[in-house]
Formats: sequence, structure tokens, C-alpha cells
Amino acid sequence: MADQDPEFQITTVNVDLDIQEILLAASNHDTRKLRQLIREHEQEANPANVKDPETGTTPLHAAIAACEPEEKAVNGEVNGEVNGESATADGNEEVLKSGVETVKFLLQEGAIWNDLDSNDETPGCLARRLGLKELYEVMVDAGVRAEMLLNRLDGYEELSDGDEEEERAEGNAQAEDTEAGTETEAPQLVETTETTESTDPDVTNSRYLSSNLTFENDRLLDQDQNGVMMAWESDIMVRSAKKLLSSQGLRVLNIGHGMGIIDSVIQEQSPSSHHIIEAHPAVLGEMKRKGWDQKPGVKIHEGRWQDVLPSLLGDGEMFDAIYYDTFAEDYNAFREFFSEHVIGLLDQEGKWGYFNGMGADRQISYDVYQKVVEMDLFEAGFDVDWEEIPVPKLEGEWHGVRRPYWVVENYRLPVCRYMD
Repeated sequence: MADQDPEFQITTVNVDLDIQEILLAASNHDTRKLRQLIREHEQEANPANVKDPETGTTPLHAAIAACEPEEKAVNGEVNGEVNGESATADGNEEVLKSGVETVKFLLQEGAIWNDLDSNDETPGCLARRLGLKELYEVMVDAGVRAEMLLNRLDGYEELSDGDEEEERAEGNAQAEDTEAGTETEAPQLVETTETTESTDPDVTNSRYLSSNLTFENDRLLDQDQNGVMMAWESDIMVRSAKKLLSSQGLRVLNIGHGMGIIDSVIQEQSPSSHHIIEAHPAVLGEMKRKGWDQKPGVKIHEGRWQDVLPSLLGDGEMFDAIYYDTFAEDYNAFREFFSEHVIGLLDQEGKWGYFNGMGADRQISYDVYQKVVEMDLFEAGFDVDWEEIPVPKLEGEWHGVRRPYWVVENYRLPVCRYMD
């Protein structure tokens, strides 16, 4: 190392010092200094997205962490209340106000809303853990603006905590500048980002439809060990079906049979017609083995819903209840489903729903997607009501599954209707 080029050493040190200077200004909520530093380095990679090389801290993380409430020990207690007064530091309200201003400034400068630090936390995750509700909502709104814009610009991409986010940084900056954006896990901007590259196969609908499936008593897995459907979802399916089918003898359409959980509940309601669209050959084979093609009122449609629904529309089929639960399809496909197809298939007094699992591997992603969907449903002419359902602890459910696809505490069950 003694022969190392001294110029290289100096450059490395200067880069590290620049990063620390930006992070310090963010931590101090010094927007004037931040603006100066960003302008000085604006010809380089976006300085609003620098990272501490050891902790992965970004300016957004630093600004939020500086708002952590100070704890006071009062009679041996911490963060308690004495005579009705909070033991939180008196000056924290002012700190929080400056923190909100700094975070909004960084977002306007193109900071990636869902970049990850070394603790696998986005800035919003950090705000939520620290109990900083206002800052958490700021980050959720930033995600919504980014996701909405990026969905319109180049289509939906699954929330990712990874490398593609850097490619989305420019779009995110535009979203922040126009106050428009999205969740974007999608939006992903971050990646300012994570440097670990995944060698896992992409989870795509085409790969899924051509893969071998494993049917077990409590789960359905694809050949890459992704959980397509699992038995812990049963309570959600039962509640969804009962919300959608308020009486017997209704006309029902279900898209995506999977393990047959919701279709079994639908059969208990004695529908007058029960249409099921299923695209995977193995699932279709299992359905016939179990006699689904012989059940009362059941009509199985083999193929992707994109190919089947136009035929149903052409035949004039109408339904009182529709449920949508496909695997490995992107948000654009879902939005196409309800904005272009449901309106031609659902009776005026009918209801429809879907398995609401978008972004469920991170609370902020789940919150972002809820708002994104609400806005798109409104644009398509639908109201949506939500019911929160506690999800049991699932630690033991993921054995043999490639990755947990559900980590949030509550499931938000949607019931959609035409607007009055």
C-alpha cells in the first residue's frame, strides 16, 4: 500500500468527506448548506442520494434520525407522563418541524424515497420505527407521487429494494419536482442503492405459467419455491367471499383458482353461475382431478384472463360478484383489469374484490400501494371500502418458501363498487 498513488488517496478521502458533509447538513436540518452542497456536486451522481459507505445512511435517513424523540428519565421512568405532561423533550416539536422541511427539500432534489440503509430500512421505515408519524406520512406521499408518475411513464415495476431503482432516480426526481409520484417500490428510486445483485430467477407471469408446481396440503409453490398461495390466506378468502356474496344464487366470476380456497367458499353460497378463469395447466389438471368441472353452476375457462374476458364480454355475461387473485402479474395488468374489463362485466349493483398483497413485504410499500390503488379506482369510477384484518404470526409458514411475501401486521380487505 506504500506505493499507492497519493492522488488516489486524496480523492478517496475527499469523496468520503463530501458524503459526511452532506449527511451532517441533513442531520442538522440545514437546508441552506444542503442546497449549497448539492449545487456544488450537481454534475456528479445526485448528491441528495449519497450513502455512508458503512451504515448505508442517506441524507433522508439522517434528517429523519435527527428527529428521534429525546427520552427523559423521570422518577426512574423513561418516556412516561408526569402530571399529564409528556416526558418528551420540549424542543422536539421544533426539531420535527425542521425535519419535515428538510425531508421535503431532499425529496424535491430527487432523493430516493425507498432507498435502503444497512439495516434494510427505507427512510419511511425508520420514521415509523421511531414513531414519527408526520415524517412517515411525508415519505408515504413521496412514494405515491413517484409510483403514480412512473406507472404512467414506463409502466409498473414491482416494489423493489434493489438495483433497478437507480435507473428510476431521474424519474423520481421529476416526480418530486412536480409533486406527483408513486410508491414506487415501484418507484424505486433508490438505489443510490443496494449493491447486492440477486441471482434469483425473476418472478414473471410467463415463467410461472411454464413452471412445474408443487401441491401440498398447506401451500402451492412454483418450481422456484415461490409461494403462489398458502393455507394461512384461508380466513382472508372466507371473509372476502362473504363480503362479496351477500346472498345465495348470485352470478360469480373468480379469476385465479390456485388452491381453490375462495372457490370452495363461493360454492357454499350456491351461486346460480360460477365462472372460474385459470391459466396454469397444472392447476387446471388438479381442478379436473378434484371434480371442479362437475360442480353445480361451474364453468371453467382455460387461459389467461386477458384472453378469456373479451369472449365473456362478447357473450354478454354479467356478474354480481367478481374476485381477482392472479400470480406474478404487474400493476399495469391489474389496472387494465378493473378499468377496462370490470365495467363491462359487473352488474350495476354488483361488488368486486381482489387479493390485496401489493407491497406486503414492507409496511410503507403496503401503505403506498393502497393510496395508489384508491386513486386509480376513483379514476375508473369505483369506490372502495377497506376492512382491516389482523394477520397471525407467520414465522413458521415460510419454511421451504423462497421468501416471505407477507410481513405486515394487518390485511386490508377491499370491497369495490360503482360510484353512486
